[in-house]
Amino acid sequence: MNKNFNKTKLAAVIGLICLSGCSSIGVEPWERDLLAKKQMALLSSPIDASLDDHIYFSKEASSGGRSFGGGGCGCN
Repeated sequence: MNKNFNKTKLAAVIGLICLSGCSSIGVEPWERDLLAKKQMALLSSPIDASLDDHIYFSKEASSGGRSFGGGGCGCN
């Protein structure tokens, strides 16, 4: 019985460690000023991104752009 109790304790501790590993995901309020800087933007140039989107939509003949999977031909 003592062996099973130790295994149960070990499993509980490992489970708690796994659950607490994701407790700090996200942006804290004091970090948001750093992420709001122009250098931290995902797109370096919005004009270039819109031109790329236009080319992609024209070639794929589909809507949605880069956030949707698949294309106009139904290959996926």
